[in-house]
Amino acid sequence: MKEKRVTLEDIAKIAGTHVTTVSLAMRNSQRLSRDTRERIQKLAREMGYRPDPWMRALVSYRENAKEKRNPPVLAYLTNWNSKWGWKDVVAHPDFFDGAESAATELGFALEHFWLREPGISHARLSQIFKARGITGIVIASHVREYDQYLDLEWDCFSAVKIDYFPHNPILPMITNNQLGIIRMAMQKVMAEGYRRIAMIMDRGWDITVDNLWSVGFLWEQQQLPPQDRLPAYLFPNEVPLDQWIKNYRPEVIISMEDFIMPTLKRLGLKVPDDIALVDLFLKDTEGSVSGVRQNHQRVGALAVEMLASQIQYNQQGIPDIATTNYVEGTWHTGSTLPSRKTVLPELSITAI
Repeated sequence: MKEKRVTLEDIAKIAGTHVTTVSLAMRNSQRLSRDTRERIQKLAREMGYRPDPWMRALVSYRENAKEKRNPPVLAYLTNWNSKWGWKDVVAHPDFFDGAESAATELGFALEHFWLREPGISHARLSQIFKARGITGIVIASHVREYDQYLDLEWDCFSAVKIDYFPHNPILPMITNNQLGIIRMAMQKVMAEGYRRIAMIMDRGWDITVDNLWSVGFLWEQQQLPPQDRLPAYLFPNEVPLDQWIKNYRPEVIISMEDFIMPTLKRLGLKVPDDIALVDLFLKDTEGSVSGVRQNHQRVGALAVEMLASQIQYNQQGIPDIATTNYVEGTWHTGSTLPSRKTVLPELSITAI
């Protein structure tokens, strides 16, 4: 005999409340006190209540089918040195584009807010959000030099963070899997027979990803003989980059193409004839450069999807246990990383 499904009405009878109160509690509505929500949710678990996915889908369909003349707004909060400075930085415009596209598909409007607007404090920004009925915030594009506690009235908001800054409060986060990206690059390079591998990186970029590039590089490097393990070159460095390349004579460089190519040209080094190249920030997967395409738009889109889920379930405030979700990179094989089965010529550097 099929067991009867426990309904909201059943829970309401035992709890001594109206079914509407039970419905609000199961949706974690802030209209009820925390004690009431937790009491009813505990009772529902004890009674074996399971939500009906088909009913939830029907409710969602009806909500989406309604004409929305003024879609609810999600805040996209940045803290760059200038209001729109993040638009000129690698990855950040793509984060926003992905978030905006996902917001539109889910029936939201995404609006940009800059934390350094004149007269704006954390308390004032919280007031603005509440006055406008904004309950969801995407925190993105925060400069590492301003790693201070973001002191909003968190109990009133759902929030998701893109990347690591600011570090506090600890909120649900979505970011590129930079540790996996550098490890993938190292594994691809070593699989082609390279041993003297250089990672050349702006020091600030490494700090921005919580030093995960350095960590992944050093970890994969342990597979190489000690004499072939080159130190990571982080710029600025007390040793000029030109001199460092001359001293260590790498077979391949893992970096950003636009960042490293001017130095290679000054040294008279041709890619891949004299030295191989892997780009960790690959833009063109149709071109000749080998490297990793970072799927930044997916990061932005996933941030909004996660935020929409929080809003649906009335999950507000700083979570007891925050989660981090990673978006993987995509490897592209190009001609700048020829196989070492064909031995490259001895590295020759012309005089500067």
